[in-house]
Order: sequence, then structure tokens, then C-alpha cells
Amino acid sequence: VQLVESGGGAVQIGDSLRLSCAAPGPTFDSYTMGWFRQPPGKDREFVAAISRHSDRTRYANSVTGRFAIARDNAKKTVDLLMNNLQPDDTAVYYCARSRFSDIAANQDFQYNLWGQGTQVTVSS
Repeated sequence: VQLVESGGGAVQIGDSLRLSCAAPGPTFDSYTMGWFRQPPGKDREFVAAISRHSDRTRYANSVTGRFAIARDNAKKTVDLLMNNLQPDDTAVYYCARSRFSDIAANQDFQYNLWGQGTQVTVSS
């Protein structure tokens, strides 16, 4: 199983972007999915997570109210809609699959499958 992110790019302050992660395979709907990011020169950090049935979501404080995570189990995709982007949102964004199913896990050790990442750059 591979996770493939798409939708990154270079935008300006206040713009919106939608990242998408494709996760083909028969078990997509069995696991919590999450998004993490790694800003330049910093450690990877949690962004958002969604449980397998979408009944639980969790967001980092820095993106609450601006970002939204959603999944489509039929299409085997999980999206991250990012609004009002700021320079601090500049990072490589990673999609990840958790080892858990019904919690919105927010620690990277709770995830065991990662995508290759997609760059998001926000400039003035």
C-alpha cells in the first residue's frame, strides 16, 4: 500500500489549497488517517486527523478554524482543505495512516504508513 499526496504548490497569504491523499487498497476504511507537516528546519508536527468513520477529527491549535480534514472511503482518499494560508504554514505536508481506527491520533508514533510529502509554500 502506498500513500500518494497531491495538491501542493506556491500560494500567497490568504489563499486556499486542497491537498489530497490517495490510498488504494482494501483496508483504507479500517484506519484513522492524518496529515502532518514539516516546516523548513523544524521537526515534523501534527496537523489534522480523522477516524475511520469520520466521527472523530482533531486539529492542531495552529490550524483550527482554517483547515478541514475529510475522507471518502469509497474513493479511498483523504483531503486537507487549507484556508487563509499564512507563511507559517509553509512546509512539506505528509499524509499518514494510523495503526488505530477509532481515535483521531495526533502523535507520529501512532502512524505506520507515510506518503512521500508535498510542498506547500506561502509567500506575501
